[in-house]
Amino acid sequence: MNEKRYFVRDIPRRKFLELSMKGGLIVAATPSLLSQLISCKNQGLSAAGLNLDRETLNKVIAEALSKGGDFAEVYLENRTSRNIVMEESKFKSGLYGISQGAGVRVISGNKTGYAFTDDINPENLVRAARVASYVAREGGSVAPVNLGEQKRDSFVTVQQPLENIADTKRIEIMQRADQAALDYDNRIKMAMISYYDEIRGRVIANSEGTYLRDELPLLFFIVQTMSDDGKARHLSRERLSRHSGFEMFEEVSPEEVSRRAAREAIAMLDAEEAPAGMMDVVMQNGWGGVLVHEAVGHPLEADNIAKGIGAFTGKLGQKVASDVFTMVDDGTIPNARGTINFDDEGTQSQRNVLIEKGMLKGYMTDILSAKQLGMNRTGNGRRESFRYIPIPRMTNTFIDNGDSEPADILRSTEKGLYVQSISGGSVNPVTGVFNFTCREAYVIENGEKTKPVKGATLIGSCLDVISNIDAVGNDLDFGPGICGKGQSAEVDAGQPTVRIRGINVGGSKA
Repeated sequence: MNEKRYFVRDIPRRKFLELSMKGGLIVAATPSLLSQLISCKNQGLSAAGLNLDRETLNKVIAEALSKGGDFAEVYLENRTSRNIVMEESKFKSGLYGISQGAGVRVISGNKTGYAFTDDINPENLVRAARVASYVAREGGSVAPVNLGEQKRDSFVTVQQPLENIADTKRIEIMQRADQAALDYDNRIKMAMISYYDEIRGRVIANSEGTYLRDELPLLFFIVQTMSDDGKARHLSRERLSRHSGFEMFEEVSPEEVSRRAAREAIAMLDAEEAPAGMMDVVMQNGWGGVLVHEAVGHPLEADNIAKGIGAFTGKLGQKVASDVFTMVDDGTIPNARGTINFDDEGTQSQRNVLIEKGMLKGYMTDILSAKQLGMNRTGNGRRESFRYIPIPRMTNTFIDNGDSEPADILRSTEKGLYVQSISGGSVNPVTGVFNFTCREAYVIENGEKTKPVKGATLIGSCLDVISNIDAVGNDLDFGPGICGKGQSAEVDAGQPTVRIRGINVGGSKA
């Protein structure tokens, strides 16, 4: 039997087109997008198609409910992006991308009908509505409410709009990062820099009368460094990503990102083979939160709960973790990578406490799963693009701050493994069993972090791990990632320093 697995990774596996920075651009686009391509200017909400009048959208929604249904929605999207890659101090590729389209969804009971078009016009939308309505041909019906513009709180601010930034400035940022990496240590032999930005314009209209428009800018900056001392090599990476303008690089410089990456690459040159067995694990604050993202977050997404599967099904209000463990999904953290003003169904983003002091308090819902479970919508209905239906997804998910000092947590751990960086991992959402690869880890001896080790893997089940966390620090931090669940989503995963008493570590030491 094939089991569905969800994953999260800390670097995008995007296929770059090999383009000269001074050459032409190659893109497949509908005729209505060609004029935007020629100008190479971000269009956002001013793009053709996203300015459809509400009367037209009302007609499309009415058509979608013509055969019945409980809910109908029209989602319009325009996305413009830049992707630049630098390797071995040379620019390897640059891509300017445009994507535009719309989807129409109908929900009837537990069934969903969906159709999309990449050329937005009234005729195509009506056709998509008719296709989506097929799912409701035997169901009841609701009368749509005329659209009225609504407002949602905003958590994304922009000081230097991406559309006003010259490409020469983007290139300068990458060159600064490259030079800082190479200057860190002569054992850094190569740096690889990836720069990505986008502006996504959205329009959401549905049968409840909701009409919303917004733009979300996004930056994703990745530095990888390769160290080599003649005996060993190590590939490290550091990421920086936010929903913000270009001011991100004033708040965190490209040099700082490179130095962090280079530090790991040099530190791990002396790594020995990792031991294996059950042991105490201390996890450093930040991206280590990917463990609870995978092992706990996915099983708390309500589409699985509505199907009656997963480790947390039927446990609402019960104790599922240790008393020091509190887990939150919060889409309102200002300018964070996982932040959204409202989800892709129009629900206001919010802070959702999922587990509080060990007690299971709630799940992450979208419109359909909230209806199925009789719960409130939590603002977690997200989609990769107009080509996908929204499903429950995490935003910024983290273990909340505790009371312990990070130094005390390490000092009181006599023996074990200190995990400083995780590459990523996967989870079976039904069983809650997960595995993670440690990219940077150290042996703990007599309460001190000592020699670096390589090849360590963390293996366990979600309920065991969160029950065995006995110390949580007060130094919450985050790391950006790409979450996969049939479709990708930008997320932040975070945690303070935590200690897990007894987890299975797979090692490479004979």
